[in-house]
Amino acid sequence: MVELERDRFAVYRLNQDTNAIELEWADDTASMTESEFRTGLSRLAGLAEAHPGMNLLVDVRRFGYRPADNNSAWRDANIVPRYNAARVRKMAFLLPAGAAPGTPPAPEETADFPTGWFDQPQVVEQWFEAG
Repeated sequence: MVELERDRFAVYRLNQDTNAIELEWADDTASMTESEFRTGLSRLAGLAEAHPGMNLLVDVRRFGYRPADNNSAWRDANIVPRYNAARVRKMAFLLPAGAAPGTPPAPEETADFPTGWFDQPQVVEQWFEAG
């Protein structure tokens, strides 16, 4: 595992074993602003562009910020197209234990890749390794 970037809100890593860029949000996210949150998402998109064809893992187990109501529309317009251009293979969100919705991974409306919601790291790894 190689650390790519870090700030007070997150650590961004490259996991060669799962061919993934990982974003691990930190406890300090409870005090972040919408601008800081969007900067973090933009940073992940930039790393995906710098490493095309990767999986993405967003660890929200310690995430404390509540995004703005219009964040989904902003993400669809500004972030997902960058993920698509970077040829993201799969995207996973790692939730606290017991919080996964139990639905199978599927593409979001504007995404060219499936997104899954999981509550166990090993299940994410298995899904990424499954091709």
